[in-house]
Amino acid sequence: MESHYPISVLPIESHRLLITFDNKERRIFDVTPYLDDSFFAPLRNPAIFSTAKVNPITVEWANGIDICPDELYYNSTPAK
Repeated sequence: MESHYPISVLPIESHRLLITFDNKERRIFDVTPYLDDSFFAPLRNPAIFSTAKVNPITVEWANGIDICPDELYYNSTPAK
């Protein structure tokens, strides 16, 4: 399994992220299934969710929550 890292991220409607990866693929990652976990629950707040940014290797929010880059890539779908 090859690893890919995000180079840009845009929070979009319905708790989804539009992510461009280092291989130039644009993919949609749906955060909704994670929101029932207490670790990710703060991302339900639109103000917090909108702070998503790329750190050197993954997507991270202003409150320190992040998601593994492999999780982002392999559990996302190609953007149309």
